[in-house]
Amino acid sequence: MTDVIDTPTINPISTSRHGDVMIVTSNNPPVNALGAAVRKGLVAAIEEADGDEGVQAVVIRCEGQTFFAGADITEFGKPPVMPWLPTVVDTIENCSKPVVAAIHGTALGGGLEVALGCHYRVAVKEAKLGVPEVKLGLLPGAGGTQRLPRVAGVQKALEMVTSGAMVSARDACDVGLIDRIVEGDLLQHAVAYAEEVRDVRPLPKSSERDEKLADARANPAIFDEFRKTNARKFRGFEAPEANIKAVEAAVAKPYAEGVIDERNLFMGLMSGVQSRAQQYFFFAERKAAKIEGIPDDTKPRAINKVGVIGAGTMGGGISMNFLSAGIPVTVFELNQEALDRGTGVMRRNYEATASKGRMTGEQVERAMDLLTPTLEFDALAGCDLIIEAVFEQMEVKKEIFTRLDKVMKPGAILASNTSYLNIDEIAAVTSRPQDVVGLHFFSPANIMKLLEVVRGAKTAPDVLVTAMQLAKKIKKVAVVAGVCHGFIGNRMLMPRQVEATKLLLEGATPEQIDRVHVEFGMPMGPFQMADLAGVDIGWHRDPTRIENIRDALAAEGRWGQKKQAGFYDYDDKRRPSPSPRVQEIIDDFAAKQGVTRRDISDEEIIQRTLYTMVNEGAKILEEGMAQRASDIDVVWVYGYGWPVYRGGPMFWADTEGLQKIVDGLRAQRDQMGSDFSFSQLLLDKAEKGEKFTR
Repeated sequence: MTDVIDTPTINPISTSRHGDVMIVTSNNPPVNALGAAVRKGLVAAIEEADGDEGVQAVVIRCEGQTFFAGADITEFGKPPVMPWLPTVVDTIENCSKPVVAAIHGTALGGGLEVALGCHYRVAVKEAKLGVPEVKLGLLPGAGGTQRLPRVAGVQKALEMVTSGAMVSARDACDVGLIDRIVEGDLLQHAVAYAEEVRDVRPLPKSSERDEKLADARANPAIFDEFRKTNARKFRGFEAPEANIKAVEAAVAKPYAEGVIDERNLFMGLMSGVQSRAQQYFFFAERKAAKIEGIPDDTKPRAINKVGVIGAGTMGGGISMNFLSAGIPVTVFELNQEALDRGTGVMRRNYEATASKGRMTGEQVERAMDLLTPTLEFDALAGCDLIIEAVFEQMEVKKEIFTRLDKVMKPGAILASNTSYLNIDEIAAVTSRPQDVVGLHFFSPANIMKLLEVVRGAKTAPDVLVTAMQLAKKIKKVAVVAGVCHGFIGNRMLMPRQVEATKLLLEGATPEQIDRVHVEFGMPMGPFQMADLAGVDIGWHRDPTRIENIRDALAAEGRWGQKKQAGFYDYDDKRRPSPSPRVQEIIDDFAAKQGVTRRDISDEEIIQRTLYTMVNEGAKILEEGMAQRASDIDVVWVYGYGWPVYRGGPMFWADTEGLQKIVDGLRAQRDQMGSDFSFSQLLLDKAEKGEKFTR
């Protein structure tokens, strides 16, 4: 660009000139968030342009890696500072000179609303656009739900506001959300475009367009069809429905009335529990990456090559994480058949992803080319990180770590994928316990986002830092856990399973218990989960030794969905139905144990299965096995499908009230038996009226 005359203004917004085009620049790193100073600067710049006869057009652009990427999260929960974003967007749209948005990086949330306030939008081909507010339990509240359908069409607007997903610049251009995709110098092209349109009148205002609303006005059933199509995805969430209603208002009402509906719907969401839960979780996820008790200047170890022991379901999935991130993997197996089977599954998984358009064939080959299958244990010696993913038996893992200690180079990190076992006991068989850490991936490991990083008593700080940074590289959400049976997630799962099984004997059915959990918002109940994972998982394999209901099912070959029989019967399409045989087994056990069966209420199921989880979570905090309550919530949302609109078990307990949790547990104590004990932390916080989370 040439002929630029700087005009000093208040940072982070500055203005400059290219001929008669004013360039309004935001420089508010790292993401040009729309904080109060930015909003104030934008209004001042537009007002300056409006009042200057020498300005014939305006370009709004951003420095750094991105266009405006949304609200300033540091303002969340604080009193609003004027001007509000709706005022900013309206000011831009009402400018008497054409305003062009120059978009690179991402235009998200309020950033896209600013772009919609502009009369024209140009973008580089790599740009992405979206309105992710629904992920925080909200809707775009600066006219976004009213302008977006007018510019991009009703169907595209519904998809964007209810999913929060980003769209590419090409897709945005196809629906009219972007006017021109440019290559090369974005600013130069944006100024040239502004010069092209400076004399066009009337100015194309998004709020005044209605040509793309015609089809929906003629066919209002589009909204109910959209609800029906997405019913399963939206189940339990309030924000998607509010977003749909706001778009309905855009179709049914003039803009001035629609924005009032939008504002009312926004305020209703903002004051609700779900929005608080989802905003809380937004921060909880980011906080989980911070490690307590580690020097800030701790440097991670270099990880250029990873070894995986075991090419089964778990080992293969773990390997794929690193291959997808461009990190070479050497995978070891005991025999060629198992090795070939495992690598074959990995390839089929990648090819299935490619068939859905999420990878190219070239990317599949690139990932597989990074894989080195081997039957030679010594081939692992050159790896910087080794992860064992074998049977969940302590003696097997000790044997492997004893061999690794002799083979691996100094400074290599030795990790176990154990989901229950004592990392310190495993580390003790090596001469380098400081290099040992737990990396508990969740199945399927190539898909599930959670990674529990288990800190042993002697795990070195740089090993922990390396694990957490590596997790981010392979696109996992990592949470630090201490050494205890089951760590965070599985430890809390155990009391739920124990009480669910007791409830079966006392009078509940698998379908009732599962229904209560699904209605609560879980993707499945405890017995549906058992059938999916395999009833035989962890079974002792002796059909003559029947000590509980699960033993009895396993002994009869009722191993779950894979056998078309578990706690439920399954048809050829794996659709479940109540099983008379399972009820016979339950009745038989109840009779043998002298349990008098009775009607079980849904509330009792909640108290016995979910309140006990909260109590166990409090014990985990007491013992220092989790760094913070929010980490527990991250584990349960990402690892077990706890509904994010409830924030996680500890946040949910806070919203219910800890005294209510304590009272419910006390009411059920006799039924739960002598094995139950209260967390003192839970009792203390309930008595003081405190919360686990903030």
